[in-house]
Amino acid sequence: MFEALSREYTYITSVARTFWRLRRIKRDGTHTFVDIVEEYAAKTPDAPAIYYQDRIISYRALDEGANRFARWAMGEGIKRGDVVALILENCPEYLMAWLGLLKLGAVVALININLKGTPLAHSITIAKARLAIVGADLCENLAEAAPDPMPAVWTLGGTAGASRDLDAALAKASPAPVDKSVRQGLLAKDTAFYIYTSGTTGLPKAANFSHFRMMFMMCGFGGALKTGPRDRTYISLPLYHATGGVCAVGMALAAGGALIIKRKFSAREFWDDCRRYRATYFAYIGELCRYLNNCPPDPRDGEHCLRGATGNGLRPEIWPAFQKRFRIPRIVEFYGATEGNVSMLNYDNVVGAVGRLPRYMRRIFPTRLVCFDISQEIPIRGLDGFCIECEPGEAGEAIGGISERAGRAFEGYTASADSQKKILRDVFKKGDIWFRTGDLLRQDKHGYFYFVDRIGDTFRWKGENVATSEVTEALCVVPEIEEVNVYGVIVPGCDGRAGMAALVTKPDFDPATLADRIELPAFARPLFLRLRPQMEITGTFKLKKADLVKEGFDPNVIDDPLYWFDPAEAQYKPLTHEVYADIVSGRVKL
Repeated sequence: MFEALSREYTYITSVARTFWRLRRIKRDGTHTFVDIVEEYAAKTPDAPAIYYQDRIISYRALDEGANRFARWAMGEGIKRGDVVALILENCPEYLMAWLGLLKLGAVVALININLKGTPLAHSITIAKARLAIVGADLCENLAEAAPDPMPAVWTLGGTAGASRDLDAALAKASPAPVDKSVRQGLLAKDTAFYIYTSGTTGLPKAANFSHFRMMFMMCGFGGALKTGPRDRTYISLPLYHATGGVCAVGMALAAGGALIIKRKFSAREFWDDCRRYRATYFAYIGELCRYLNNCPPDPRDGEHCLRGATGNGLRPEIWPAFQKRFRIPRIVEFYGATEGNVSMLNYDNVVGAVGRLPRYMRRIFPTRLVCFDISQEIPIRGLDGFCIECEPGEAGEAIGGISERAGRAFEGYTASADSQKKILRDVFKKGDIWFRTGDLLRQDKHGYFYFVDRIGDTFRWKGENVATSEVTEALCVVPEIEEVNVYGVIVPGCDGRAGMAALVTKPDFDPATLADRIELPAFARPLFLRLRPQMEITGTFKLKKADLVKEGFDPNVIDDPLYWFDPAEAQYKPLTHEVYADIVSGRVKL
């Protein structure tokens, strides 16, 4: 009874704090994050807003910097609805730039700084950017990508090629307040950002991200963690994605607190930074936590001022050890997609859960799990033609009901065709519309949700569904394995896909002993291993799989050491050209 009361108290009070912080934000209203920063600049002008290296930027300085960007953009003819691309590493000017552009009602395309060539050109083109604000060291990438049409390029930190000097232009711009009339007619439901998918497969897609959604997320995380003016949030994640650039920023600045910006994540410097700046919170991605946990023990582990952390992707196999080693009082794991309307938080630190939705909140937050056919990659429908909701403990695709009510809108992508692919119609009744997350989750009897796998990552072998996340967990408990990327590969003459694992290992790793050290059913055990010097990841630490899947297990195209599971000897053995030929021809049975 005590556990039940505690669980409901935590949930209800956390949601209530969120709604209280959102009380002035309406989809059809005009109040946005810009107004909040301007209010703090007027009320507490000398309070620190940003810590960056040896700089301390006050709320007054932050707002004045944003005003300079706004006046420069006005001089270049930027007005409400125009798009400006931002290609810049983490720094205070990053926030000043988009804050200044939002003062005009412009739309800011937050471009992944790791993109080059076609993906970069595509990201600029689909945004229809008129101007691009670019770090001088990233100008060459843009020039080589050569998007058509090429936006006018302005650089910070020096000039390159035909770019123009933005530092000089900003120095001449006035820091005086910008009249709100320049964004007259702007509503919270209008687009503030284009935030891009990570590009783990295919070209990036630009998701529409409204002022309202920005505030909804900022207030959600601030409410969950009770952030206030005295808090300092440390962020080493890229500012061009929602977790770092919206959630963490909002936790700090929407509450009058301070943001500690790191130019780039460093496992070696992470805890020293937390101590130096007296951080009270930090934002994470699961792989970030894994990197920190893999660092050698330090006598100062756990010495900090942290009250908690929030993020997503913290896998249950490292969660308890990570939290205990670094003495983190509270971890708030969350689930959500930049472009979607499904979001939830695990307010009470239940290990492995990505969020919770009690039954009494189902009308307010219409998130459901529907039965899913892995082989066809579509939801299963009953004889009546409608989808079937999962029972507790059963994995299914997470979907969210679409409406214009707060938090339920699906803002979609810049390309209508991409948006339509994410919509499911006639789900539980004729005419209803739901957003497809593309993720498989399961829910327990208390309403906690657990991530199972990404649709497309789950594959089918020997008539059974194999979740890459579960295989990853089993492999990660082996001490000599440092990183894991699991995927399915096609084997000629076999149905489905066979499991394969790319591994980054320590020198003493012995593949021959691996089979006896992992607890997996036979159908889920990887049939092939690929030993890699390092993993390829996106800017948000997501593992890239597309090229690995394409290369399969062919030693003729792969230089990395390869192994296969020999069922006759029940161990992993080197995959030679001869063995590969035998497998492909069917002479060796898997």
